[in-house]
Amino acid sequence: MTCPDKPGQLINWFICSLCIPRVCKLWSNRRPRTRRNLLLGTACAIYLGFLVSQVGRAPPQHQRAPEKRSHQSQDAAEASFPEIPLDGTLAPPESQDNGTTLQPNVVYITLRSKRSKPANIRGTVKPKRRKKYTVASPAPGQESLAARPPLQQQEAARLAGAESPWNALRGSLERVGERPWRLVRGSGVRVGVPDFQVPKARESNIRIYSESSPAWLSKEDIRIMRLLADSAVLGLQQVPSRSNARLLVLEGSSQVSAPRCGPSPCGLLKQPLDMSEVFAFHLDRILGLNRTLPSVSKKSEFIQDGRPCPVILWDSSLSPTSNKTHSSVKLTWGAYQQVLKHKCWQNGRVPKPEWDCTAIHHHEWSKMALFDFLLQIYNRLDTNCCGFRPRKEDACGQNRLRPQCDNQDSVALTHIIQRKHDPRHLVFVDNKGFFDRSEDNLNFKLLEGIKEFPESAVSVLKSQHLRQKLLQSLFLDKVYWESQGGRLGIEKLIDVIEQRAKILLTYINAHGAKVVPMNE
Repeated sequence: MTCPDKPGQLINWFICSLCIPRVCKLWSNRRPRTRRNLLLGTACAIYLGFLVSQVGRAPPQHQRAPEKRSHQSQDAAEASFPEIPLDGTLAPPESQDNGTTLQPNVVYITLRSKRSKPANIRGTVKPKRRKKYTVASPAPGQESLAARPPLQQQEAARLAGAESPWNALRGSLERVGERPWRLVRGSGVRVGVPDFQVPKARESNIRIYSESSPAWLSKEDIRIMRLLADSAVLGLQQVPSRSNARLLVLEGSSQVSAPRCGPSPCGLLKQPLDMSEVFAFHLDRILGLNRTLPSVSKKSEFIQDGRPCPVILWDSSLSPTSNKTHSSVKLTWGAYQQVLKHKCWQNGRVPKPEWDCTAIHHHEWSKMALFDFLLQIYNRLDTNCCGFRPRKEDACGQNRLRPQCDNQDSVALTHIIQRKHDPRHLVFVDNKGFFDRSEDNLNFKLLEGIKEFPESAVSVLKSQHLRQKLLQSLFLDKVYWESQGGRLGIEKLIDVIEQRAKILLTYINAHGAKVVPMNE
């Protein structure tokens, strides 16, 4: 008997060496032949008989012949596989006539398991947005383009003398008494658009990416800004103005209750150099003054050769002005200083007739002076440029008004405008600011006679949040943001305003001016 050299034979010999002594011991001892012992002995006897029969069928293996891997392996793969016993042993090799032994070709096949899909894809993957299409429904009107075959097929069928499928369908419907399909001309469906694909809505130039707009801008401000920035232009009208401004007639919108210059809302179109009007509007809202009209930047092909220009809302409720001073109130510099001393209409006090007060509340002058100083607007209180050194391009330098500073009390104030239904409050118009004015050339004449300043504006200037609010507010106007060079250009403008705010706060402390609430 040879020594076993395979794992199966080793296991068999091991079990046999354990079972034979156990069986002999059970039968040799004087123990009762219980059912358990009988079953165990019977099982061992059957396994021994099975083992003897298998050992007798497995003769020793001879040395394997060298395998030919080039051509014979391909033939063996195409041939049928030999039968493999269940116990893992192979059938004996077949002998050839020349005495050599052929070993069976064993081919191992690995079956790749089919990959199962994840259990829940909808809950783990964000669904992709797909384009939506509007399908025409039956209605009287134009014939449906979806149901009609292409024009090329119809023309070919007509030339060939064959009946068009659409004509046959239409004739059958008419015979039955039904109407053919019609295209519904409704909201969202445009004739001539291929496959009835609704064009994507144009992105608004007033961009709001958060859930709500900034707190200092009201809902009405946002609506009017979008109206001015996104509405189509219907025409232009000339208006009497020294700044060559024109009236821009815009396409109306039923959702916006904006003042109109006729059947459609209008905006005052100014020159590209007046772009600081947009900055002035946002600064006014942030400071809590709320005295300027909404203003945005607009760019159109037929307006200034596509260059962005400021557009200010045209408010027909403003009081009529004179052609000389463009003011609804006739007031000189000397009379203005007397009005400041009497504090007209403050605390509900009715002014005396000899004070020559106007209908404007006393706090309105403080708000205007603070606003004009930050932007260095001189065309309201200092039309002759007496409080600073003007440049050649300034209006007072072009009109040669500088020598008239000797008699300032007789100089009339300009652009002092009220509303017809609200004469107590001012409306700031023509708010062109100047950011290139150096610190040693600031116009402090604008603050002359002002002893009180609005608390809401001063608190913003002290809070160190002016830059953050201006960036957030000016970012809404996409055209203005890009026209100023993005954030880098906007930051330079804010640097100027912040420096002037520090100077203003120093002036308030040095002159002992009061900071009082002015939210009457």
